[in-house]
Amino acid sequence: MEQSSRHRPRIKFPKMPCQFGCRERVRFGISRSRESLAPVRIMREIGLMRRMSLLQIILTVFAAAGGTAAAQNNLPPDVQAMAKKVMMPLVLKVPGMDKVKVIQNLKYTKSDDPNVLMDIYISPDLAESAKRPVVIFLHGGAKTDYTPKDWGIYTTWGRLIAASGFVGVTFTHRLEYPNPSLEKAAADVRDAINYVRSNADKYHVDKDRICLSAYSAGGPLLTLALHGDMPFVRCLVGFYSFMDIQQSDYAKREKPETVKSFSPITYLETDASKIPPMFLARAGHDEVPTMLDSIDRFVGKALSANVALTLMNHPQGVHGFDNQNDDERSREIIRAAIEFIRTHLGNENPK
Repeated sequence: MEQSSRHRPRIKFPKMPCQFGCRERVRFGISRSRESLAPVRIMREIGLMRRMSLLQIILTVFAAAGGTAAAQNNLPPDVQAMAKKVMMPLVLKVPGMDKVKVIQNLKYTKSDDPNVLMDIYISPDLAESAKRPVVIFLHGGAKTDYTPKDWGIYTTWGRLIAASGFVGVTFTHRLEYPNPSLEKAAADVRDAINYVRSNADKYHVDKDRICLSAYSAGGPLLTLALHGDMPFVRCLVGFYSFMDIQQSDYAKREKPETVKSFSPITYLETDASKIPPMFLARAGHDEVPTMLDSIDRFVGKALSANVALTLMNHPQGVHGFDNQNDDERSREIIRAAIEFIRTHLGNENPK
């Protein structure tokens, strides 16, 4: 039985120094200073799981428990296993990832949410005037308290991309799948793109060579680049990402017109020539309801519309295979995604 909040002891958390010598904000689910709080909040949320879909369970548990050993030890064994996943690194490493320069916790939007921040990953040895194409990562649905930009999967993607000759951008946005949040998240994505382009010289970014890379419930945010008014977005990447949310839990909570406008498949029915080249990575054993169906229907219609589409399937891949399936097929797909980005952003392959 859940402990009453009236009798639950209040806990004070010490501040922890960040790597640049500042005093790091306490972050639920990420900072060790909240290890004692995480189990309480997680267990309260687990009480709601009987009313939640599998995807909601995955997102809630992954986000709430990721990275805190104390939290994971207080969860049932099966949930502990799920909780560890979000903080695991990619299964592919390349030389130089450990030397990448990370500029952390940039305020990129006017939102008053203190967790809506950005990190930028840059090669450490760039000349002052050097410019690199940029890859902007769009995480899936999670409360901003869980700071998805700090999850192991995104920090290692940022490092991998920077070590591969690009600038990497990860940021926390306000997509809280399946709660009504698509418009807020889209506003954050627009602000993130504008921030990166406005500060291009400062962060060695070529503002006219951008790739958006979305994951899981972040797939609908790719629609921002499907209207034909972002010519600087040269290509799109989707890893196990929703390509049609009209049959998902989004449809139960968002307005029908919102759900349709945030479904990438919608834009195949209008002017498909406005769609940039796309790379989709499919997990053959994806356990998220309607995910595979949304991808498969999008692929069929995209080919019929003659869209420049690259599809790679991981037959044994689970949702999140890029940090869950430690095998050669996962690494092959990650490498292929990087080369796809390199082809369409046009940068050289630096040493």
